[in-house]
Amino acid sequence: MDYYLSVATFAGINVILAVGLNLISGFCGQVSLGHAAFYGLGAYAAALCALAGAPILGSLAAGILVAGIFGVVVGFAALRVREDFLAIVTMAVGFLFLGVVRKQRWAGAEMGIGNIPSPLDKWGYAALAIGAAAALVLLSLHIHRSWMGRAFAAVAQDEEAARAIGIDAAGYKITAFFLGTAAAGLAGGIYAHMTQLIVPDAFNFVQSITILAMVVVGGLGSTTGVVVGALLLTLMPELFRFVNDYKLLVYGGLLLLVMRLSPGGLAALGRRLVRRELT
Repeated sequence: MDYYLSVATFAGINVILAVGLNLISGFCGQVSLGHAAFYGLGAYAAALCALAGAPILGSLAAGILVAGIFGVVVGFAALRVREDFLAIVTMAVGFLFLGVVRKQRWAGAEMGIGNIPSPLDKWGYAALAIGAAAALVLLSLHIHRSWMGRAFAAVAQDEEAARAIGIDAAGYKITAFFLGTAAAGLAGGIYAHMTQLIVPDAFNFVQSITILAMVVVGGLGSTTGVVVGALLLTLMPELFRFVNDYKLLVYGGLLLLVMRLSPGGLAALGRRLVRRELT
């Protein structure tokens, strides 16, 4: 039972990460290849607060706030660079994060941080991760249907045209980065408390690509599709153990297949199947 609860918890964490990235890349069209850095920022902030005696809700809030603040900083960078250049900037953020924490004694350097207080049991973490994921999914669906979602879509489709009709493109870019990275910080806080040990390699570039693969396979801009993509890529390594040894190869192959056969991901494929059934 503990194994299944752990898988459920990681599924919830991955849904939070994927939906958060979808707010940035799917809704607002801002390419991010360093999402794992904000996941790590949330984990380290929560771990340090927990070791200082903060309750779990306080440490999770710290993880959300720290990741969100750094997300705003990257959001400002997004105002001056676009598309390929933005992808390089966000990738650099991920490498910069790893370079810093690996050299800092207060962050445990290469050994990371251990003995993190864990006030909940397996059931508690599963409920927390799934509950937080469900709340974020509902928020994402609400944003997609709201005026904010329409503004995000306008910025993603044509930033210059959006500005021409009075939309504050800069403000919406920064908002998207704050929301998406704050979500990653929440996921990191849950991860740190559950595992009681965090190391830099848990938040490396491979993790960023994994999160991106969840979003692209599910369907950029589709909340329900991204949830399915996150669950699929969470369960694949559990059902097929070889995936763990060839993760980049398998996920890279999935990305190529999706972009070749169904550029809109599983969400677009599902819509086509529904239309075919109705006609």
